[in-house]
Amino acid sequence: MALSSSAIKNAKPKEKPYKLFDGQGLFLLVNTNGRKWWRHKYAFDGKEKLLSFGTYPEVSLKEARAKREDARKLLASGQDPSMRRKEESLQRTLANAQTFSSVAQELIEKREREGISEATHKKMLWFASKLEDTIGNRPVSEILPLEILQILRVIESRGNLETAKRVRAFASRVFRYAIITGRATVNPAADLAEAITSPTVKHYSAIIDPAELGGLLRAIDGFDGAVITKLALQLTPHVFVRPGELRRAEWSEIDQEAAVWRIPAEKMKMRSEHIVPLSRQSLQIIKSAQAISSSSSYVFPSVRTNTRPMSENTINAALRRMGFTKAEMTAHGFRSSASTLLNESGKWSSDAIERALAHKDSNTIRGIYHRGAHWQERVEMAQWWSDYLDTLRDGGKVLPFSAHSDKG
Repeated sequence: MALSSSAIKNAKPKEKPYKLFDGQGLFLLVNTNGRKWWRHKYAFDGKEKLLSFGTYPEVSLKEARAKREDARKLLASGQDPSMRRKEESLQRTLANAQTFSSVAQELIEKREREGISEATHKKMLWFASKLEDTIGNRPVSEILPLEILQILRVIESRGNLETAKRVRAFASRVFRYAIITGRATVNPAADLAEAITSPTVKHYSAIIDPAELGGLLRAIDGFDGAVITKLALQLTPHVFVRPGELRRAEWSEIDQEAAVWRIPAEKMKMRSEHIVPLSRQSLQIIKSAQAISSSSSYVFPSVRTNTRPMSENTINAALRRMGFTKAEMTAHGFRSSASTLLNESGKWSSDAIERALAHKDSNTIRGIYHRGAHWQERVEMAQWWSDYLDTLRDGGKVLPFSAHSDKG
């Protein structure tokens, strides 16, 4: 006897699960917890098999019967409904793996395994989020250049030209990865660079006048904020590493006896280890920091907790507090100050200066050679530079730089 909706609705749980049959293999399994499951029993190649059609009332009697008829049609055509369901599930899984978001996530995870920095990881996730709502669920092989361009135009309309540029570059990387892994044949973002507005190149503000730099150094010595912030400010001009590299410096990286700071590759922008020679002045500042932060793994921990590094805005905020505007000086600007004045001194080779700034040499063989060949010069340059900064800070007379190189 066929089931009725009222009979199904009124079926109560018992001590053991029981079945209510509708006919042609369809039945309702009533569990001891009251849950009601639709099942369809059939035979294929002489073997008894079972299909699940979901639960009642999520799947009504009418819907369950429709599913049964679909299964019977497959059987009549010589197909196994269970196998067909597995194939459809696999196709859905594969289809989901072909979407832009899934490919982007796969690329990000790959880059994580390769050791990208935390900052780069966050940026990639952020770029992916800018594309999620519009093309995230679209098959990566079907996305058109116009779809990407429309997204970039919206970002441009908000005045975020640099963001538009970076989002396009990220999308292009995702499509290249999709091509390499066989999920796309074209890169619709590749040629869009010419279609979006190029942002004006902004250089980090920096003080390059020796007398003005001396004034800044005196202001740093008079800084009345947190002591650990003052020490970070004092060390910054001596080592001219990138701000992120300084604030995330760890005690395990610094060898005070050898007077070197080894920054691991994963913290470097160019993804290769960078060794910084430490002058006497740098070591003195580091020793002062050790008296404060030796309980932390970081040389310059956050003022809120010593389990995290100093905030990325701390140095710039300190500069503003001392009265130096964004247009006058930035944390990154200390690198420009050093680069400009070291080059103008005529005392040091440009290769040694570039190595000190951790700029990557486009010629790999040449880069490896210069990394070793200029170490001693970099050691001498680090000490000369610190002595020079002391002269500027103390207001001593600064003689014009020689027109010829002492390193001739």
